[in-house]
Amino acid sequence: MLFRDRFSTIHGRFNPWAEIERLHNEMNRLLTQHGLFTETEFPPVNVWGNEDKILINAELPGITPDDIEISVAGKTLNIKGKKEAEKEGENDSYHRRERWYGDFTRKLELPFPVDSSKVEAKFSKGVLLIVLPRLEADKPKKIAIEVK
Repeated sequence: MLFRDRFSTIHGRFNPWAEIERLHNEMNRLLTQHGLFTETEFPPVNVWGNEDKILINAELPGITPDDIEISVAGKTLNIKGKKEAEKEGENDSYHRRERWYGDFTRKLELPFPVDSSKVEAKFSKGVLLIVLPRLEADKPKKIAIEVK
């Protein structure tokens, strides 16, 4: 009986699914407290490229381009911004609030230095595309072999 008293039950029966969810929540809480687990960083990004450039897609739904700031220093890209909270009516109250709002900063270490004067950024349908060309001085150079 002690076993049943300690665990979740449905109609007096042991419910393993409720226990699994309880254990999952407890593990997330413990790992977050000790710095071993962090929430997903915002904004989520995809990064890809080749020898000449890096491309970054960042999802920024509900944010306008005026609320985004992009900067590059050496091999580090910074994306900063703010997502405003939705205004509820004067007599309204939330039943559930899961959507995030506030300030954000995302720093990404790039595989090579970029030419900050040639960086391009485009924003469409909540997706930011950043094109970061490699610094010319950092590009691999083919060395000619002299024959004597």
